[in-house]
Amino acid sequence: MLGASAAFVEGDDVIGSPQRAEEWNFLYRDFVGAGLALVLVVVAFVVPHLGNETITPIVHRTAKSVRDFADAAPLFGFRDIHFGWGTPVAIVVATAVVVWGPGLAQTLSWRRLTVGVWLVSAAWAMALALVDGWQRGFAGRLTSTDEYLHEVPGITDIPATLRGFADRILDLQPDSWTTHVAGHPPGALLTFVWLDRIGLDGGAWASALCVAVGSSAGAAVIVSVRALGDEAMARRAAPFLVLAPAAIWVAVSADALFAGVVAWGIALLALAAGRAVRHPVPVAVGAGVLLGFGVYLNYGLGLMAIPAVAVLVIARTARPLVGALVGALAVAAVFTAYGFWWFDGYQLVQERYYQGIASDRPFAYWGWANFASLVCAVGLAVPAALPRVLAWSRIRTLSPVPVLVLSALLAVVIADLSALSKAETERIWLPFEMWLLAAPALLPRGSHRFWLAVQALGALAVTHLLFTNW
Repeated sequence: MLGASAAFVEGDDVIGSPQRAEEWNFLYRDFVGAGLALVLVVVAFVVPHLGNETITPIVHRTAKSVRDFADAAPLFGFRDIHFGWGTPVAIVVATAVVVWGPGLAQTLSWRRLTVGVWLVSAAWAMALALVDGWQRGFAGRLTSTDEYLHEVPGITDIPATLRGFADRILDLQPDSWTTHVAGHPPGALLTFVWLDRIGLDGGAWASALCVAVGSSAGAAVIVSVRALGDEAMARRAAPFLVLAPAAIWVAVSADALFAGVVAWGIALLALAAGRAVRHPVPVAVGAGVLLGFGVYLNYGLGLMAIPAVAVLVIARTARPLVGALVGALAVAAVFTAYGFWWFDGYQLVQERYYQGIASDRPFAYWGWANFASLVCAVGLAVPAALPRVLAWSRIRTLSPVPVLVLSALLAVVIADLSALSKAETERIWLPFEMWLLAAPALLPRGSHRFWLAVQALGALAVTHLLFTNW
């Protein structure tokens, strides 16, 4: 027993007895953090079945509304024990990452590690998606009448679409946008329109774009951490960014695309701030373009300003700020010039939000159950690492991983308090989850395989016990 416990702190340079005692204290907190998160998840799954009319995932319940919107609450989906030909592939990928991931993350060249994180993340996401089958789990995910592709054939004049976009946001009109188009700025719809225009039409190509961009977010995170001066932690984070339960919603949701775009925006900002590139000014402008476009993909991605500020604080510089603002304002200028005023859209989307199912989703449940959804997406390794994230010694020295994780956590809390993210946060918060997934890098190296196994088992359980809507 002592040998097994010692392995959890092996390799962390804990040499003196006071340091060793402190590490055991942190180890205890790791399991307390994970245990409390697990309790939150269990309670969130149990409460909907207690019959309480106030703390419930949906009011005015009918058998159909529960089946459609609350059968697997706090996750969006329904209970369905199933297996598919993606099952053995997912098990193989998970086993390989658990066994070899931590070692390879330390020994691979930086370029190979970055590409490897991207490719293996995509393989993991695809394997989980294909548990549900090719059509149901991948090619057909974005083709429902609520999704973006439903509106693509009707877009024949992009400037006219932008000029009249806000007029079609509210529901109960003959030409109201479908749910997801109405709920987002026009950049999201236009991305799929442009994909269609270059001949890559249909659900499979749209899903492939989302998975390709979304699965690159992990690579963007480690690039950011390294650019801010902590390659060691970037390497330690890599396996956790690969074997993330969030991959379930990377394959496939459009939010994966959004997550990838803004993750690379933050990465470019970190490269510019850390002076890790020869020409930081154009890189900063590129960061602004990506982050600015992110705001036109999803209204909530204005909150990515918090991780962006965190990058500048860690780097102790404001030099890239001007370039980033130029890039972001250029994006805003283009959309505005073509007739879409972002603030009009934001005001109208709040009204549209409560015209739909959100009016039947009480904050009394979702205000806290959203965080249970978040735990399902990031896995128990993240709350296990939170006591280490909150260590003042790390925050005071502006260590990149803790500060970035805290910035993402702050963004999530603000999003939750807005009451505009009631349910489906396992998908909606993907852009912030990617940064939370760096937290387990702070766990002792000797425990990484254990926590990676926990992450994999959690993802496999959700995938095989539930059919998630994304």
